[in-house]
Amino acid sequence: MTNLPLISAARGEELSVEQSQQQLQRVLQSNTLRNSPTLQQLLQFLGTRGLDGNPEGLKEYTIGVEAFGRKPDFDPKTDTIVRVQTHRLRQKLKEYYEQEGIRDHILIEIPKGHYYPAFRLRAGATESAEAGGESSGGAPASTEVVPAAEGALILQPESRLEAVSGPVGDSRWGWLWSGPVVATAVVLLAIAVGYLAGNLQARTAVSGVAATAVPFHRYPADPVKSFWAALIGNDPSPIIAYPNAVFLLDDSNDLFRFRQGASDNRGARVDPHLAKEFASNPALVASAGQLYYEDGYTGTGELEGVAMLAGLFAQMGLTPTIKTSRNITPEDLQQHTVILLGSPFQNIAVAQLMAAGDFRFDNPDSRREEWRASIVNSRPLPGESAAYHTERDPETEVLKLDYSLISIQPGVVAGHNIAVLGGLDTKGTEGVTRFITSRAGVESLTAALAAKGLKVSRGGGGMPWFQALVQVHLEKGDQVLSTELAAVHPFPLGGVGGVIAPAAAKK
Repeated sequence: MTNLPLISAARGEELSVEQSQQQLQRVLQSNTLRNSPTLQQLLQFLGTRGLDGNPEGLKEYTIGVEAFGRKPDFDPKTDTIVRVQTHRLRQKLKEYYEQEGIRDHILIEIPKGHYYPAFRLRAGATESAEAGGESSGGAPASTEVVPAAEGALILQPESRLEAVSGPVGDSRWGWLWSGPVVATAVVLLAIAVGYLAGNLQARTAVSGVAATAVPFHRYPADPVKSFWAALIGNDPSPIIAYPNAVFLLDDSNDLFRFRQGASDNRGARVDPHLAKEFASNPALVASAGQLYYEDGYTGTGELEGVAMLAGLFAQMGLTPTIKTSRNITPEDLQQHTVILLGSPFQNIAVAQLMAAGDFRFDNPDSRREEWRASIVNSRPLPGESAAYHTERDPETEVLKLDYSLISIQPGVVAGHNIAVLGGLDTKGTEGVTRFITSRAGVESLTAALAAKGLKVSRGGGGMPWFQALVQVHLEKGDQVLSTELAAVHPFPLGGVGGVIAPAAAKK
């Protein structure tokens, strides 16, 4: 990485470190960043290190470990938190200088391809102007901060992935495959598409609407399509992202769960030392012989969810893109509304992108999950519990009850949202997707939102930000019998136009 000048000259005028420090504090305390503690933390770290004149210390690994609390085995190639948050910071700096900082004399930029900040005088500023003071001249020149060409945001399994009890910045996740593991995602998606094509009328019963396609933004008085129109806005091709776990495959076709550690492409050989260190059962892995990476599996509930959403969107005249969560790119997040299926135990994108709210997924055992995880309620209201667990029949131990979360939150850029539909179990994900694509489910949800003063606008573009807890009743452990709304909590600053801190803000 080429070193960049810390303080740039403008017509021979040099900025002092004191002026740059004042501008750094001005931006950190601005309304633009006030409710983004993760980005404040990153900017403080980069700005302080930059002002110390230590460009060599601003490497991706160092930022991940020292700014985001990653463990020493942090691998920037598989954990993209530094690139993702730096990209968001660049966007926030651009927003700041286009709005409340439009008259600031000093610009703080993080140039494309670098982490070393640049402080420079804005065009039109004078040498005698105080740092950050208002200009007495004309409008300042445009200062577009070019988004980073950081490459694909490939959300690979990382070296310290656990349940999200904390920040997106923590990116903790695991793989909870308590439901059946099925054939490869590609094959199942093909089956799902065929199923939709041959059984469209049956599938539309999920949303309670007629099977005729409805042009985008021309809706009948239908609560399901109106709800999703408000969520999707003007995006004709939303992203549906499903999880696919990473396993280690031996020569006899047995699978070993690989919860953490840097992985490689499907079919690549696994380093034996890496396998023993990070696999869930090191003793078994040690005697398994040569192992290969295999990520072509996902849960049945997530695939059912894909089918339901694809069918509904087709009726709305939309053309969704369906992909695995690790193949989501920065461009996807910038240009589309993204629907993420599965909990952070299964979906790395959920672990990285889910915003911090009153509800969070938690797992007390990082290696032996087996339905031990819970959804924690940090602010129980009357009639609510502090934690919700998957329940099993006391005699047969067959699963009978699951809990799921709906998280509707702003995307990384204005105008696009992120929706998380995830259960503690794979069938919980199926249940919550059935709930939010059914007439009864959407009507109960919108009524609960209205009771809290949150309104879903029928014409699109009016989706409040909230979390909803859904109870999913099961038969035989893998059949969704019914779903019901258990709780609705707005985000701390929820509502259209509010700002929500990412989960990285919670430690």
